[in-house]
Formats: sequence, structure tokens, C-alpha cells
Amino acid sequence: MGILNVTPDSFYDGGMNTSISGALTKARQMLAEGATFIDIGGYSSRPDATDISVYEETDRVVPVIKALVKEFPDVVISIDTFRASVAEKAVQAGAAMVNDISAGVLDSNMLDTVASLGVPYCMMHMRGTPQTMKTLTDYKDVTIEVLHYFSKRVTAARQAGINDIIVDPGFGFAKTTAQNFELLNNLELLQSLQLPLVVGVSRKSMIYKILGVSSQEALNGTTALHMIALEKGASVLRVHDVKEALECIYMYGALS
Repeated sequence: MGILNVTPDSFYDGGMNTSISGALTKARQMLAEGATFIDIGGYSSRPDATDISVYEETDRVVPVIKALVKEFPDVVISIDTFRASVAEKAVQAGAAMVNDISAGVLDSNMLDTVASLGVPYCMMHMRGTPQTMKTLTDYKDVTIEVLHYFSKRVTAARQAGINDIIVDPGFGFAKTTAQNFELLNNLELLQSLQLPLVVGVSRKSMIYKILGVSSQEALNGTTALHMIALEKGASVLRVHDVKEALECIYMYGALS
């Protein structure tokens, strides 16, 4: 899953793809390198990100989705949003999946909206909002609490009528560096949910803080964690660097 942030303030690629031409260029590169999905986000969810209106988020993502569908008719687009109205407009514009960092918690209309749209739904674990999540890391056992969270949210999604569900443990969202590694080390336990598992660790602070580098220098550390995630059951890698991630997948495939 190739990340295409059309935001000015995302932690790694903020401001790089905000124009239609820039977004098309990045998408073309990721598709050529083998991306299965293009995940488009118009709201930065990094810690302390600026909160923007639903209208601004919609204006950022819908024109890009329409341009991608026109340029690449076979592209599979995921819309990265926690807002039901944005999800609805994005799917109407050509997106084929909804990727929600809040699993429907931040917008009570999200589950019913996704069910009515009839598209797959990726739900992520987090606490609070991007503006508050850094203060909400008081877990007794982060892995068990993530599992309990998903058991409740998956049940709610099923009851709403959503058939195709993917889960994302939410590395970096309301978790300390140590908790992120604890969760990764126990990732195979999430297979008990019997759902596809998305892992998004690409260039995140859990990598560059350990290495003492910047996000721009965190590709090698990302690849190392990608191999661990695959070994522990990841179905999808959500990445900034598609070529390197696919090479990791090929190496993992060769082992088996």
C-alpha cells in the first residue's frame, strides 16, 4: 500500500504531493514499482497535527482521486480519513476502500456510511485524536488492549453491515516507542482476529528515535521491521517506499 499524502504537514512527505501533477507523478512511480493500493490522505495524523475542516480535507483529496482514476483507470485507491462525509465523497470520486485511523470512533456515521458504500474497511487502533494521543499511553498490556479494542470495533462494523474488514494495530498512535516494539514483538497474536493485517511502520519515530537519525534516513530501519512484520503475519505493508518494501516481500517469499 503506497502512501500518498496530499497534505502540507505530514511527518515525512508533507508538501511534496499537494499539487495534482505532483500527486500523479508520485502515484505513477509507486504503481510502476508494484504498489497494489494507493492510500490517499488529506488530513495529517502525525502527533500534534493541525486540525482542519471537513471541507478542506475533501478539497484536498477528491480532485486527486479523480485525476488518478482518469490517468490510471485500473488503480485501486484507499481513502485515508476518519470522517464519513469525506469517505463518501472519495468513494463517489473513485476510491475503492476506506482506511480509518479511528475505527469509526471519531465519527459515529462512519460504520453505517462504509456499509452503505459496500467497500472494504481498514480500521486502526488509536486513542484520542492526533492532537491528544501522545498523552494516552497508559496501557497495562498494549497487545491485549489492542486485541480487546478490535474485538469490539469489528463486532460494531459487522453489526453495521460491513463485510470486508482489515485491521491495523496503529504503530505510533497513542503508543510509546517501547510499546510500539512490544506490540510488534507480539504481532502474531493479532492473527486470532482472523482478519488481514496492515502494518504501517514506514519511517516512523519508533525507527528514527532508536537509530538517532531523521525520518529521511530511516529507510533501512523500516525494511528491517518490515521483514519482522511479515514473519509475524502482516498481510499488507503501508509504505512510503514501494520498491524497497516489495524487495523485502520477495525475500520473505523466498524463505517460504
